[in-house]
Amino acid sequence: MEDTTPEPAFVDVDKGFTLAGLVFLCLFLIAMIIRCAKVIMDPYRAIPTSTWEEQYLDD
Repeated sequence: MEDTTPEPAFVDVDKGFTLAGLVFLCLFLIAMIIRCAKVIMDPYRAIPTSTWEEQYLDD
């Protein structure tokens, strides 16, 4: 009887890096979509209120 040892699982490093990069790219895209949606829903929230008050006081 031949005693065959199982071959180690072959791991493709390039495929792993590609999948990891794709996952990070998708997470970044989702984060940017959420951030842009928040700005579109309430665009004046990003502007500090002190600039509004100072603008009218200087006139």
